[in-house]
Amino acid sequence: MSGLSPARVRLALLALALGGFGIGTTEFVVMGLLDNVARDLLPALYASSHEEAVAQTGWLITAYALGVVVGAPTIAALSARFPRKQLLLWLLVAFTLATVLSAVLPTFELVLVARFIAGLPHGAYFGIATLVAASLMGEGKRGRGVAIVLSGLTIANVIGVPLITLLGQQAGWRVAYLAVAAIFALTFVAVALAVPLQPGDPKATLTRELRAFGRSQVWLALLTGAIGFGGFFAVYSYVSPVVTQVTGQSESFVPIALVVIGLGMTLGNLAGGRAADHNVMGTIFVCFGLFVVALASFALTAHTTAGLLISLFVVGGAASALSPAVQSRLMDVAGDSQTLAAAANHAALNLGNSLGAYLGGVTIAAGLGYLSPAVVGLLLCIPGIGLALFSVALQRRRPLRLG
Repeated sequence: MSGLSPARVRLALLALALGGFGIGTTEFVVMGLLDNVARDLLPALYASSHEEAVAQTGWLITAYALGVVVGAPTIAALSARFPRKQLLLWLLVAFTLATVLSAVLPTFELVLVARFIAGLPHGAYFGIATLVAASLMGEGKRGRGVAIVLSGLTIANVIGVPLITLLGQQAGWRVAYLAVAAIFALTFVAVALAVPLQPGDPKATLTRELRAFGRSQVWLALLTGAIGFGGFFAVYSYVSPVVTQVTGQSESFVPIALVVIGLGMTLGNLAGGRAADHNVMGTIFVCFGLFVVALASFALTAHTTAGLLISLFVVGGAASALSPAVQSRLMDVAGDSQTLAAAANHAALNLGNSLGAYLGGVTIAAGLGYLSPAVVGLLLCIPGIGLALFSVALQRRRPLRLG
């Protein structure tokens, strides 16, 4: 974007990344507090069956993810022609209010609804923010622009999620969500002050945006990302009970495990963004290969503290590196439907979130143990790799025509 100093660009990118930090915190903090939430909202079930109570509390993760799946394409398709900065501000208002509701509503069922509502603006925020970041970064740095916005989400797993998990363990999970709401309020101020005005696409129509879903390569990219992140969330959703019930560490060790995952995610995201600027599909294949190794290592070594931490670091890195690569692939194949495609990526990733959390909970509730979600993740890698291979083969037979 012309006319902006490097310092102004950096401040704008930082503000956009702060939104990602808030989103990463609100999405992931419950994973370290599953035990606390289950004990508070499902006391009778918790007293009779710890595993079933934890598995049912995992529905809060699923509800948020389903909110993303519904909200991302809907909001993006209807708002592509609106000014981007104003739209980001309204989405941040929605995040703040829904997170406050998550903190204060009294029953499990009402909190479940609040988590669904909180997920609605997620995909649209990331979709629009990554388009703004790509514009600010300029030609040839698109993957890095996407990675900067997503870095807020990954850094949340290094700093925000562990600290707010610790706060939730000490002061209660409801206080933790109020702290997350404060992050969104701060982000609103930062975006209002730092992000330059940017028009929407005046030529955008609902029909043109929805045209993206008529492209087979768009569907292949979306499904590849969904399945890849499904394997990640099958493991990540149940890190807390793995730490306490399998590795044998105390509850206070859970934030340390989350920091390690977050470090892997942060480094993986930045590496994936740079790699995607050079070879998008190659990055996707490498990520899946590392992911398979990491999941197998987790299943075999999580009984030991060193094995747990090393495998979680690589699981987080491989999965997070996949995200900017898939986002860049969607920008390559979406034609004029950039807003919808960018948001739909996060719907797909959270469909994977929902699928992984659900399948992991099913295997745990079936009595297969807290490491069984790693096997779910390994099984999901098979179709993920297959879809990526099919996308390459299809492109060789039918080169992309996006005009």
